[in-house]
Amino acid sequence: MKQEDLEWMERLSNAFGPSGFEEDVARVAKEYAEDFADVEEDNIRNLYIKRRANTGDKPLVMLDAHSDEVGFMVQFIKPNGTLQFLPLGSWNESSIPGTKVYVRNQKGEYIPGIVAAKPVHFMTAEEANRMPHIKDMVIDIGAVSDQEAREVFGVQVGDPVAPAVAFQADPAHGIMTGKAFDCRVGCLALLKAMRELAEEELSVDVIGVLSSQEEVGGRGARVAARRIDPAITLGFEGCPADDTFTPDYAVQSAMKKGPMIRLLDVSMITHPRLARFAMEVCQSKEIPIQTAVRSGGGTNGGVYHSMQKGIPSITVSIPSRYVHTPQGFAAMRDLEQAAKAVTEIVKALTPEFLEDL
Repeated sequence: MKQEDLEWMERLSNAFGPSGFEEDVARVAKEYAEDFADVEEDNIRNLYIKRRANTGDKPLVMLDAHSDEVGFMVQFIKPNGTLQFLPLGSWNESSIPGTKVYVRNQKGEYIPGIVAAKPVHFMTAEEANRMPHIKDMVIDIGAVSDQEAREVFGVQVGDPVAPAVAFQADPAHGIMTGKAFDCRVGCLALLKAMRELAEEELSVDVIGVLSSQEEVGGRGARVAARRIDPAITLGFEGCPADDTFTPDYAVQSAMKKGPMIRLLDVSMITHPRLARFAMEVCQSKEIPIQTAVRSGGGTNGGVYHSMQKGIPSITVSIPSRYVHTPQGFAAMRDLEQAAKAVTEIVKALTPEFLEDL
């Protein structure tokens, strides 16, 4: 990846954006896109990136990547000044204790905190032998009373929380570490694809959407589907890589092996003809593609394919190790290939093909 791309990836990854609080991510993406596209937001914090070369009389293709990340929200402030919290999105709970976080207070200040569980020195034998759950954890911001937490630190019930993790690039090994790769790697891939398609002569019109609140049920995607009503949707995701804990024969989303098209998860059976078309395009352009059949998981594709009259959808995913934890790994080349894959798929689309889906 170019140094410029890595700088944008750093800004997107570091941006504070738990579900429902995506405005910082949208601000970064708007800055990236405003020189080649018309950009606007809606009331749920979806960011629409409209290709200026669209004519309005061609089938409309929507590219999607979600801008939110898994996070937390302050539920109560305890008398001792610690914060009880609830998850925004589905977390791997075993990864949470000890995580440094930022609590964004009502003034917009980022208050550092640490997710704490009962110290091992004070655990009973039974407690020491079981994994703590979120209900057993608190966020400690260093306050000694609820009054200090509220009046000195400015923290209130309802304040959003996200991991305090700084992005790092390792170009020598082609990898990146950071938070929110689900789906900020997809956000950058979408932005790169939209830039590449900006001046192309296409048989379709194209609009990109950085959708909000995917981690809490695809709420932004529902709004986007009704507003745009596209012919098809091509989604980007930062999907869980399975190459560090899965037998070789079962690995379907390995890092550094190219993007992945998921053919089945609990939210969607991927449109067979559209998936086949996408894979044929990638093969013809020598873009490596992995395919996966999953017994769990879900993406915004699961929302789009059942909206309106049924929007044929596929999701091109970038394998990312340890998603839904405070931080993880992703490969630079996988991100670039995902952007190239969707760019080439869009360039190959015709009204006749879309009509026959």
